[in-house]
Amino acid sequence: MTVSIIGIGLLGGSFALAIREKYPKMHFIGVDTSLVNGQLALAKGIVDEVLPLPEAVAKSTLVVLATPVNVIIDLLPTVLDHLPEGATVVDLGSTKGLICAVADAHLKRAQFVAAHPMAGTENSGPGAAFRELLPGKNLIICDHEKSHPDSLTLTESLFRDAGMKLFYMTPKEHDLHLAYVSHLSHISAFALGLTVLEKEKDEQAIFDMASTGFSSTVRLAKSSPQMWAPIFDQNRVNVSDALAAYIEFLQQFKQVIDDQDVTTSLDFMQRANVIRRVLDGIEKR
Repeated sequence: MTVSIIGIGLLGGSFALAIREKYPKMHFIGVDTSLVNGQLALAKGIVDEVLPLPEAVAKSTLVVLATPVNVIIDLLPTVLDHLPEGATVVDLGSTKGLICAVADAHLKRAQFVAAHPMAGTENSGPGAAFRELLPGKNLIICDHEKSHPDSLTLTESLFRDAGMKLFYMTPKEHDLHLAYVSHLSHISAFALGLTVLEKEKDEQAIFDMASTGFSSTVRLAKSSPQMWAPIFDQNRVNVSDALAAYIEFLQQFKQVIDDQDVTTSLDFMQRANVIRRVLDGIEKR
């Protein structure tokens, strides 16, 4: 079986490393616009060879689109055009509405599976890939009923082999939920990073005073802007709604601080503490 990874970064590379451990004889082809990324992926054992996209797709049983979501939109029709009969293409994008709409317009829609591994770090590129990224994490598959049973089964089997738990949603449900549980947290981290950098001109003071709490909160601000800007754009309606709700709570919190209303401040935080029960439940699943 030959698998092509288009976009040899954190997710695509980690997928390849996890599957290699299960199937060491599987052949992996890398496709990347960066020569450095291609050479690093070869050196790290993520892929066996690096080829141009048309050549790689023509040789593949499975094509994994692991690029930023705007690039997935551009590449998906071309990949489907060149996809051999019986082969499958799966995307790993963090948005699904526009990607699924593009797929729906193609004659080979049944050979496509829309997937989103709920896994990642703030780092990017093949150097950030590691085989332990995916095991124990969730994989969301959208519009599974539109995929050919063989393509769906192949995708499900490989991601289960990578140690992931599978869930199914519509693209609309996916993009709504991800706006709150993923996209909003990244925007918050970017905004916090900008706020601190703007107000704390002495960078050494930031490093001296920063605690693990600050580091963990702002960690996502190190994420790739090239990856996240298209995500915010493609999911802009849901992200805007999530931001509006978040800003409203921030404004309320500011007001109780200005008013020295300790009782309401305590109430806000106690209500927010309920998230502990939610997160504990997720970790036990």
